Order: sequence, then C-alpha cells, then structure tokens
Amino acid sequence: MQTVDVLIVGAGAAGMMCAIEAGRRGRSVRILDHARAPGEKIRISGGGRCNFTNLGTGPGNFLGENPRFATSALKRFSQHDFIKRVDQAGIAWHEKTLGQLFCDDSAKQIIRMLTDDMRAAGAVLSLGTSVERVERVGDGFEAALSDGSVVKARSLVLATGGKSIPKMGATGWAYDAARGFGLRVTETRPALAPLTFEAGLLEQLTPLAGVAVDAVVSHRVPADRGAPGRPAGETRFAEGLLFTHRGLSGPSILQISSYWREGEAVTVAMAPDVDVHAALKAAKEENGKQMVHTALGHIVPRRLAESVCEREGVKGKLAEVGDRTLRRLDAAVNAWTVKPVGSEGYRTAEVTLGGIATDQLDQQTMAAKSVPGLYVIGEAVDVTGWLGGYNFQWAWSSGWAAGQVC
Repeated sequence: MQTVDVLIVGAGAAGMMCAIEAGRRGRSVRILDHARAPGEKIRISGGGRCNFTNLGTGPGNFLGENPRFATSALKRFSQHDFIKRVDQAGIAWHEKTLGQLFCDDSAKQIIRMLTDDMRAAGAVLSLGTSVERVERVGDGFEAALSDGSVVKARSLVLATGGKSIPKMGATGWAYDAARGFGLRVTETRPALAPLTFEAGLLEQLTPLAGVAVDAVVSHRVPADRGAPGRPAGETRFAEGLLFTHRGLSGPSILQISSYWREGEAVTVAMAPDVDVHAALKAAKEENGKQMVHTALGHIVPRRLAESVCEREGVKGKLAEVGDRTLRRLDAAVNAWTVKPVGSEGYRTAEVTLGGIATDQLDQQTMAAKSVPGLYVIGEAVDVTGWLGGYNFQWAWSSGWAAGQVC
C-alpha cells in the first residue's frame, strides 16, 4: 500500500494545476488518469492551439445554481496570473477575438508546461490507471486502483471533469464518487453543443448546410420556467452561426445551447447590422426589375436569400412586391424564431452543464463541507463557462485554489 498526502483523480487542466500547487507546498502528490496521455481535452481544444483563457473572464461568464461561487477562485488566480505562467514558459500566444487567447503554435505546449511543472514539484503522474473503489478510511481515503494496488491519502481531489466528449473517455465518475460521499449533484446536460431540428424543418434547410453568417441569437427563459442558475429573462450572443446537416452550430448557437431547454425557441437575426426592410425598399426604388432573392442576396448569402424567399413564398421582381412583403422578409431574416428539438448531445458538447452542487463546497478552497479532506475542482463542479476560454480559466483557478490547502 502506498501512502501519499494528496491523491488527485484526473490529469486534465484542473487536476494538473492542483498537483503543481500542492507539490510546491511540499505535499507528496500522486495524480491518476485512465487515459494514456495527460490533458487530452487541452490537446484538442481550439483546433489544436488551445484557447487557454479569456481576457474578460469574470463571474458573469458562468452558469450554475450559484454562478457567484466562482468569484473567489477567479480573483485569487486570474487569467492574468495564468498568462504570466504561459509567458514564463516561453509560449507565444495571440488574441483571436472577444478576448480569446490561443497558442501561436500548439496546445501541446500548454500540456508540456504543466507536466514539466508537476515533475519539478515532485508530483507523480500515473497514466492508464483508474480507480476501482474509493472510500473514507479513518481521517483519510483509500483507493483501489486498476493495477491492483491500493493508495492511502489524507486528501482526495476529484478532477475527472464531466460527461462531454465520451470518445475521449469522459464519464460521470466524479459525480458517482461525490454521491458516494453524500454530496448532492445537480442535473447534468450537454452544454456548448450544436442544436438539432425535426425532420420536416431539416429537409427544408438541408440546402443551407455549410452556410455561415454573423448572427445575434437570443433565447428567453419564460417566467414559469425560471430556476436557480437559470433566471427568467433574455440572453443573447452576437457571434458566428453555421447551418449544418443536423441543424445549427457555430459560436452563437453553442453559447445559447447552455441556456436553451427542450420545448423552447431561439430567435436568430442573420443580418443584425442591416435594416433589411429599408435596404430592400431602397433596392426596389433603384431597380424594381431586380429579382427579390437577388436583392436579398446582397444582404445575406445567396443560398440563404433563396431559402428565405422560398420559405416565405416570395417570388418575382422587387417592383411586384409590396411593403408588407418586404417587412415580412425583414422579420424572416432578423427575427427568425425556430424551435430546436434537441442538441447533438455529449458526443460534441464542449462541456457539461451542472455537476457537484456548489452549496456542498467551500468557495475559497473547493473543499467538501461535510467530508474533511475531499476536494472537487474543474468541470466536475456545477460551474459552467461560456465558450471562449472561460472553462479553462475555471480549471486553472479552481485547481490552484484547492492546491493551496489540500
């Protein structure tokens, strides 16, 4: 039987950060992962360049029963603190858009920085190793591992993330382990995921697959469907939108998917900076012989213009349509309300919404209030960020916070 001060289950962003910090405090640390390599989500993120944080990170960029829970950790180890580490490691980076920071070269540089720092701090990394059983024993924990060994630890850190991207080995292990220790787990669901349409609507929109626009997508939580962490009211995101063979994707859709629920609609403005009615009216006055779909095709992509006109039953030349029809086209472009039937699920979801309830944890230390020595960090916690580097920053911040005390 091996005895360590800290056993961390999960060698992702949060787990490795925690291992570094605990090791630097002189704690003996063992960190496990059932994968064959550490930081697999880091490796694939940002198209292989890792959107490692966001310059604008704050509590307002997170969802959960208590989004303010993240405030302490985010303030004590901020995006600027992580950027300093990236700079010290000599990793070149750039801001892409909306405060999103990416490596110039490769996400593997971030993984290498973390594994180098873990090694320097004395943390021992064990890959291809899973926990078969874990329980409270005395004033610590005992874990039976897949290699047949047993580890005893004074502190146990759950850092295995959520259920998103199961092909990479993601499971709900942290939730099950937390329940085993008596912690409450909120409802979990895929977040930052593409939305899907029913067959009839999908058939109409199939020709649009691959069409992209800059859009404003909004969603309103009805008053009777408001809940903790999901208050009634409107949320909107102004980012790219992509029509797919299954429905809608792109940053604006991924963002709104975290707020949307089955049975609810989303409203899309596909030319948000254009008064479509005024533009078509001006085109009509200038050249009434122009076909309606051609004029609309100067405002939105041609295939989208043709689809909108077909869906609205508008044909012919501008001179042949009245003002009411032009206003209808305006609404079809900039107030298109559609009701998705679902999302693409955990298969493509970037994160899991929900998790181990924050009222079970101390926001300063990430420690379980009812189980001394137990900590929960990263995506396993009911703290879910927007798209754009926010979830990685939560991983760094929560891992750092736990690493100061575990």
